[in-house]
Amino acid sequence: MRLILFLLLSLLIQSCTSAQTSSLFEPTEHERLVSRADSLAIETRWKTKAEATKLFAKKNPSYNQQYAFLIDMRIPSSNYRFFIVDLDSMEIVRRGLVAHGSGSETGIEDSLKFSNVPESYCSSIGKYKIGSSYVGSFGRSYKLHGLDKTNSNALARAIVLHRYSCVPDEEQISAICNSLGCPMLSENFFLEVDAWIRKSTKPVLLEIY
Repeated sequence: MRLILFLLLSLLIQSCTSAQTSSLFEPTEHERLVSRADSLAIETRWKTKAEATKLFAKKNPSYNQQYAFLIDMRIPSSNYRFFIVDLDSMEIVRRGLVAHGSGSETGIEDSLKFSNVPESYCSSIGKYKIGSSYVGSFGRSYKLHGLDKTNSNALARAIVLHRYSCVPDEEQISAICNSLGCPMLSENFFLEVDAWIRKSTKPVLLEIY
């Protein structure tokens, strides 16, 4: 009888401990709702930007009208926020990490500032035309031509699309490294993006928002 009582008590303690451990690591309903809200907001933003980019390309047929690149700076740098978007199907076909400028840091988590001012080391929001490639200190890189008032100094500031070894391939727990204002990709993801750019017969549009 004592053995049976001991076994029953052990099972009860184990069950309570498992329940407590589970509650510590499983997201609460509030966290699930916030997560769903964030996901919906991200989807709404990129779809809105994709539609606007598609319309812009249609009005300016010198640009690639099949796909474009979008960077959502409201997403933390530790998460995928560089999107390759198919403008026909309106779907994201690839996601990757991208660094922002060190000058954009505000000291407040997930809050960035942007600037078009030279030597600010900030990222600049707005539409860009991906221009010619060149081989520099980061290997093959692409010049970026700002198409809006918010990024009109991109070329003069030497803001380019390039790779750097400090940027990881996969999502991280904490923030990744910063650039001097350039959208900076991982070595491997840059090769994928580079392939999309090189197969296009027209300049590809990129938007940072």
